[in-house]
Amino acid sequence: MAVETSPFPNRCAAGLHVAAWVLILPCFWFLDRLIAVCKSTTLEQTQRLEEGCYLRPLKVVFGSITFSILFLLTAPVALLGFLLWVPLQAWRRPFCYHREATSLQCETHMGFELEGKASFCFASANLCLLPDSLARFNNLGHTQRRALAIGECIAMSVGRPNIRIFIDSPSSCSTVSPSDSIVPTVNSPSYSATDGQAPSPDSDVFGGKARNEVVHTPGRDTKEPSAEVPSIQHNSNQNSNQQGQCSAPRALLSQGLGQQEDVPWEVSTFFPANVDILCLEEVFDKRAAQKLTRVLSPLFGHILYDIGGYACQPPCSCSTFKFFNSGLFLASRFPIQEAQYHCFPNSRGEDALAAKGLLAAKVVIGKNQKQRKVVGYFNCIHLHAPEGEGEIRCEQLNMVTKWIGDFQAANRQPDEEVAFDVLCGDFNFDNCSPDDTLEQNHCLFEEYKDPCRAGPGKEKPWVIGTLLEQPTLYDECVNTPENLQRTLESEMLRKRYICPPVPATGSPLVYPETDQPWIGRRIDYILFRETSISKHCRTEVEEVSFITQLAGLTDHIPVGLRLNVTMDL
Repeated sequence: MAVETSPFPNRCAAGLHVAAWVLILPCFWFLDRLIAVCKSTTLEQTQRLEEGCYLRPLKVVFGSITFSILFLLTAPVALLGFLLWVPLQAWRRPFCYHREATSLQCETHMGFELEGKASFCFASANLCLLPDSLARFNNLGHTQRRALAIGECIAMSVGRPNIRIFIDSPSSCSTVSPSDSIVPTVNSPSYSATDGQAPSPDSDVFGGKARNEVVHTPGRDTKEPSAEVPSIQHNSNQNSNQQGQCSAPRALLSQGLGQQEDVPWEVSTFFPANVDILCLEEVFDKRAAQKLTRVLSPLFGHILYDIGGYACQPPCSCSTFKFFNSGLFLASRFPIQEAQYHCFPNSRGEDALAAKGLLAAKVVIGKNQKQRKVVGYFNCIHLHAPEGEGEIRCEQLNMVTKWIGDFQAANRQPDEEVAFDVLCGDFNFDNCSPDDTLEQNHCLFEEYKDPCRAGPGKEKPWVIGTLLEQPTLYDECVNTPENLQRTLESEMLRKRYICPPVPATGSPLVYPETDQPWIGRRIDYILFRETSISKHCRTEVEEVSFITQLAGLTDHIPVGLRLNVTMDL
């Protein structure tokens, strides 16, 4: 469908929707506070012990009584608002579209027109931005503060130049892409300090450099630290007593951009520079989505949020009452020409309360050297979550394959060139758990390529799991981007902080296999397809990233993928 800025067809419906939420919000907020006051995160428990505060029982008792009374007092008004809100969902479009006024040059990629090739960067992250009370069951609190902090982290990273360093030395002739160097380190955000604004991509922190730079460094080996590289002051994002000096940028000194089996990869403390399209999952909270939109819109001129349907949907779309949207959030530098959302009709249990599904989008990239329009397809999904229900996820993957095919068939034009076809999101299954065998062998992976996958049930040796153990989110080894980076690079530490594979029912877990590394559960994917793009295009993986910048802010590790696309005419 064509993308409209408002989810409602007219101002009258939009105004009634606002009025309904004004009536509902006080009761909803008091209920959220009632649950949140009784549920602490491990970080809050640790802080109370360090401060010697023993008033927690009184706070729980009086807070529960106060919020219970306020909830009961506002419930009748909220019921009226709810009765007004429900029928309005029949007229609501399945997303809000924010379009920032930017120049045409910022919204187009000139690579195909000038050189016949272009580089595209994609990133995906699960943020667990539920209402505060529900997020605490995942050991994450302060949803609004986290949303602002996450937005500022992403904005600071993706707005910097993409600097590539070519190294001439007897022992190395590779290219280093130091995504966690060059940029000055800033204080990592914490729940109690999120009022600072993200640096502008044009400000001095990025040196006012162009979008892509090449630095040529003769006669220097990455294994030898340079004495001229200054140390960087770093402040922890959780405890003020964990301050100290960091060594010189790791990407230049030790790790750099690893490469195995022709796939360059890295563990980075920053999101990749110049991300073109960003997909976020579990952005269920509307206020959090609006905060992310406000912070990210100067960099991403086209944002879809509040994606999904509510209340009772048509039988062919969603089968149960939906209290939450899909949680999907799409931010693009390129104009979104068409977008379509589908809700999975087969969800069960708690997952059935949210409108999880697929968002398919068509973006306009620019023109090629023959002045033909160049477009790309980008698809986001969030699959069924509970373990042991692989049949449901396989059914959803079948739907995804069909829906994507239908969307592209309906919107493909003969005078267009398709540069990429990407599918990403939280798949809620991994490629190493015996319990996920059905999903691992799904035919989707015959169409879409996974750069991290060696085959069904087998990851490539350099791959890192993306699902963190929730009880240890605030341990010192994982509570800052730098500490989490070091932990992910150590197989021994990964075993403590990355969720292990899920065994098959009734069978003991044997993992890893002999002479294989310990990887853990990787449930966040970015896949790409080559069969559906133009026959003139060739795709090459430039870089795969595992990103630690959101340490302490979410229970997933974001992932990034940079593709080089060459168009032969």
